[in-house]
Amino acid sequence: MPTRGHENAGYRRLFDSDGLTFGAGFPLTGSNRSQPNVADELHLAKHAEAVGFDGLWARDVPTYWPKFGDAGQTFDAWPWLSHVAAHTDDIALGTSSIVLTLRHPIHVAKSAATVDQLSDGRLVLGVASGDRDPEYPAFGVDREERGDLFRESVEALRTIWREEFPELEGRWGSLEGDLDVVPKPTTETLPLLPTGHARQSREWIAEHGDGWLFYHLPERTLEDYLADWHEAAGEKPFAIAVQVELTDDPTADPEHLHLGFRAGIEWFREYFGRLEAMGLDHAIVGIRNDNREAALSRFADEIIDEL
Repeated sequence: MPTRGHENAGYRRLFDSDGLTFGAGFPLTGSNRSQPNVADELHLAKHAEAVGFDGLWARDVPTYWPKFGDAGQTFDAWPWLSHVAAHTDDIALGTSSIVLTLRHPIHVAKSAATVDQLSDGRLVLGVASGDRDPEYPAFGVDREERGDLFRESVEALRTIWREEFPELEGRWGSLEGDLDVVPKPTTETLPLLPTGHARQSREWIAEHGDGWLFYHLPERTLEDYLADWHEAAGEKPFAIAVQVELTDDPTADPEHLHLGFRAGIEWFREYFGRLEAMGLDHAIVGIRNDNREAALSRFADEIIDEL
């Protein structure tokens, strides 16, 4: 049965726990400049679910810009997550994150609700304003308007999901009450987690988001962010993404990677324990080891189970 508001099955899977939960980010095989092997990706997705991860997260990268360095998981988020839903059972399916400024809100509303229905309510939507400059002219979008476009899209999505034959308008167009957008999601509205600042104030995100999804931050900075967030948003959850490479030596000290660390399992256990104590709700882990299946198992056995 649907629950009230935004708390669908995926949201509850990620955030009902009192402690820190963990997700894994696609591409699980690490192939982020060319098309990953589908069978390998699905195998690792099912493995992550089996060993205790609570979420699988797909990025929305409309175009490949070599200067930026990656193409995400290559496949479009909606059909990819539908495919993953068909090969998994209960794990939450997240987007990190749908670029609202480059997608029409009616298409987003319909596609997201479709994935949510096909997955029995497991979809959690990270949403963003975008960060790849050449994409804006490619889509005919003024990058200086992305803050306004983001707010309009969030309003449109909420209205389209909640109302039958809605009436609203924005830069994207208008609905005048003679058209409905179906299907509706399994809950009143899908959970929306603005990503980064999305050209908005923290107060706006606290009021209009169902949580906040952020990039990796230094611990002291993260502690400040969490304190300010909980002051503004109460109990709404906070999630981050972090790159992880496990060393063979379990006692190895950390080395900085881009948006993460290379370290021994003992340091990572203490690190995530500190983040949990700060009040972090969910961490999207990008495993960097060559043997991804073994690293997922090790992370689950020695960090997820221990915490």
